[in-house]
Amino acid sequence: MAHLENPADSFSNASKPPHLLKALRDAIRLKHYSLRTEETYVQWIRRFIHFHGKRHPRELGATEVTAFLNHLVKNRDVATATHNQALSALLFLYSEVLAEPLAWLVGVERAKRPAPVPTVLRTAEIAAPLSRITGTKWLMASLRYGARLRLRVCLTLRVKDVEFDYRQIVVR
Repeated sequence: MAHLENPADSFSNASKPPHLLKALRDAIRLKHYSLRTEETYVQWIRRFIHFHGKRHPRELGATEVTAFLNHLVKNRDVATATHNQALSALLFLYSEVLAEPLAWLVGVERAKRPAPVPTVLRTAEIAAPLSRITGTKWLMASLRYGARLRLRVCLTLRVKDVEFDYRQIVVR
């Protein structure tokens, strides 16, 4: 019969805090966020950690978050949506995982959203490329254009999602 020198040794892993990225994934899954959101948040947290010389985020605060976000705007020239995505990932990390909510981030530069330029295609302009496609690809291209579906939504569309009687597509 084996005897343990120190019974506490068998429980040492249980008392050890979980790895930061595992804790982040667990918190995201607990909130029922999508897998794509989980992947994106993990990537942003990794970039944040690498930006600050692989220091643990618990050692960093609002000024480091601000520096990282300003770096994205000034040096990386990221889009507004990308900047907001990085900000959301960091806010989630600090509020949900580390339980250290950041006060309002003063000095964070927001990426400037360019003025939208409306693009409206004439019937002939859209009919030309659609006429060169056949089969399932034609159906998907027509649905994407006509119903303004995103590619991933179009790829996951099922027959039961189409309501022929009501002329509707149910997007889940």
